[in-house]
Amino acid sequence: MAGFSTSQTDHLIRSNLWSSDLKEAFLDELMGIKYVDMITDFPDGDTINIPSIGQAEIMDYAEGQAVRYTAMDTGNFTFSITSYKSSATYITEKMKQDSFYTSRLVSSFVPKQARVIAKAMETDILATGPAGQTATNANTINGAAHRWVGSGTNETMAVTDFAKAKYALQKANVPMTNLVAIVDPSVEYKLSTLTDLVSVANNPRWEGIVRDGMSTGTKFLMNIYGFDVYVSQNLKQNTTSEQIGGSGPTAAAGVCNLFFSAAPDALPIVGSVRQNPKVDSEYNKDLQRDEYVTTCRYGFKLYRPENMVVVLTDTDQV
Repeated sequence: MAGFSTSQTDHLIRSNLWSSDLKEAFLDELMGIKYVDMITDFPDGDTINIPSIGQAEIMDYAEGQAVRYTAMDTGNFTFSITSYKSSATYITEKMKQDSFYTSRLVSSFVPKQARVIAKAMETDILATGPAGQTATNANTINGAAHRWVGSGTNETMAVTDFAKAKYALQKANVPMTNLVAIVDPSVEYKLSTLTDLVSVANNPRWEGIVRDGMSTGTKFLMNIYGFDVYVSQNLKQNTTSEQIGGSGPTAAAGVCNLFFSAAPDALPIVGSVRQNPKVDSEYNKDLQRDEYVTTCRYGFKLYRPENMVVVLTDTDQV
């Protein structure tokens, strides 16, 4: 009786093996929702009005003269549910019968649909600040600009932009607590390679950047001018070049980096989720397949423009 070796036959050897695991893509961390002041007294409809009142006036008074009475200014902030999102997929009966991965595949449908809706909400939240401002305008409040192009080389971010952002918030009487900056990864790269920062002799405060890097996860290891700094890839990208006020540097491939206070009574963005992600599934007998759909309704809007600074930086300088 003959023995077996690979030189004699390959009929008993599987040339291709398939793992029981499925490769998943890396997911970025989502953070935007915690910086939204959620409206809870919004029971029905898709629009709510929030009235506001201004400050009282003060005037000189002369003895024996009548006091002058003035009315305080009033305003109205209108907020609407604007987004209705869905994510849907299916699996055919034949696919369920034939695929080795059916159970793993079906169990991933709902989590993946919930994740893509959460990602859409994150993108919309981080775009709310820039969208609430006027493009190509300094959006000046109390004499301080709230939108400008980064002052670093080739329209990148400089450390002085953090100081300027804090100044803008101070001039607008924003609480100087829980200061937050959300920046693009290109900003971290440029800051990490600034000679004045990576040289301990010039600035010992930044010691260890070359050894440890500037961030862990999305959080910077150090605080910059009072700002806790986070990195996000979901910031709003400008589709056109922007120059503030018709002069100065132009952000050609600009990303909108955000600076604001996350103090509980000063959150810059309001939002409401009319319908939390809701899953529906059914069997379609005509098409012989199981169908899964997740839907969600929500809206976000810039509520306090004075508490939102946008610094545009080029992302093509890395």
